[in-house]
Amino acid sequence: MFYQTLADAVVVTHLGWILFLIFGAIPGRRWRWVRWLHLGGLVFSIALQRFSWICPLTYLEVWLRTLSGSGAYHSGFIAHYAARVVYAQLPHRQEFAATIIIVIVSLWAYIAPRR
Repeated sequence: MFYQTLADAVVVTHLGWILFLIFGAIPGRRWRWVRWLHLGGLVFSIALQRFSWICPLTYLEVWLRTLSGSGAYHSGFIAHYAARVVYAQLPHRQEFAATIIIVIVSLWAYIAPRR
């Protein structure tokens, strides 16, 4: 049960990371350290997809589920629906295109003059 709960927490954390990659330019415009963390995360995301790597959070979650003995996705309500977003089954081209769009919009948000 302990490892299962930790695996669920990793899924929720993974979802939070994805949301940060999508919306991180908003706080990044205000705080420089957030901007650099966000831009680094975007570069890492592109590298993951370009080289067909798997996110380390995915490895961590699978390892924790294996330790729990379930090996499957028997999780709580929030983790179950978070996993559907985190592990959405999109064709690689669409996933990569969405990432590039997020990068372009984020860069525009950083470069655009503030009002």
